[in-house]
Amino acid sequence: MNRNLIFVASALLLWGFGEGMFFNFVPIYLDNQFDLTKYDIGLILGAFGFSMAITHIPAGRLADRFGRRPLLIIAWLLGVVSTLIMALAQTLPVYLAGLFCYGLTAFVASPLSSYVTAARGAWPISTVLSLTTATFGMGMVLGPVTGGWIGDQYGMRTSFWVAAIVFLLSTIFMFFVERQPIDHHDPESPPPHLLSNQRFVGFMSVLAFAMFAMYLAQPLTPNFLESVRGLSLSETGIIFTVGALGNSLLAIVFSRANPRSGFLFAQSLVILFALLVWKGSSLPVFALGYFLLGGFRAGRPLAMAQARELVHDSQMGVTYGIMETISSVIFILTPPLAGFLFEQDPMIVYPLAIGLIIVSIIISYLFSPRKATHV
Repeated sequence: MNRNLIFVASALLLWGFGEGMFFNFVPIYLDNQFDLTKYDIGLILGAFGFSMAITHIPAGRLADRFGRRPLLIIAWLLGVVSTLIMALAQTLPVYLAGLFCYGLTAFVASPLSSYVTAARGAWPISTVLSLTTATFGMGMVLGPVTGGWIGDQYGMRTSFWVAAIVFLLSTIFMFFVERQPIDHHDPESPPPHLLSNQRFVGFMSVLAFAMFAMYLAQPLTPNFLESVRGLSLSETGIIFTVGALGNSLLAIVFSRANPRSGFLFAQSLVILFALLVWKGSSLPVFALGYFLLGGFRAGRPLAMAQARELVHDSQMGVTYGIMETISSVIFILTPPLAGFLFEQDPMIVYPLAIGLIIVSIIISYLFSPRKATHV
């Protein structure tokens, strides 16, 4: 394995642990600490998605033009600072400033994916992209249960302090990754503009609907488990930990799968998540649902591997940036809708999500690229 992949994997392992300590608990923290309605929480999560969305395409272009390593380090440092702001926050505006600042760190996604793709050596693209998902997910295995225990014993704000320390350790590893050469296309024969690449544009439409369908049931499920199913923070933390284990193990399982067929199967696992949360009544059932939700994260590198084969090397960063932007726009639009539906009936979002994912699987089967030709 390339030495740089070892440092990246180590940094992601620690980052997953730190993020797992607080991130899934944010909707509950907003509810308990600031006494917000579910719709208000949905709006905040949508705004968080906006803070993620505005960064991806610019970051992808910067990575293609100036290199990936500087952007990786900036994102890691920004994560440390924003988590400290959330830990210090006594009022909602200050907390939201830290939360939205943390959302900006999402710009690291496209440079990180570009970096590991370029460093993969003989590995398939889907395999090395799954490595980032698996190591991050493995770090999150202990994060939620640790964060839930800290929240029950010392208050949820303490989790932000501990996470900031873990993030600082993660950042140290990132300083050891090496720079990479910048990819260029032949000026005499430039690749087609991405918007003129019909296969790429078509697949982005397929991806957008799939992401919306798979994400709809997710934003307020933590609140559903606490307020409707009556679980404690520690019990919820156990569920999130099992979910993180599912993220990691399913990413490994899917890493060698055919990207097209694997993406279809990953969506079917999210159907089972929605079904088990909707109809389940016990901690093991909810935990199994969150384990299978790992199909949502496992599907990401499979989609990226399909898109990567449709574009030129010099367009890799902006391609990943566009895909991350699509995901982030979904994260903007979906939580307020989920919050509105929760206010009407906490149960309704789950059968709705199941129906949409079934439609998405059909669309993905019909319109995903069957045999990509590298540009």
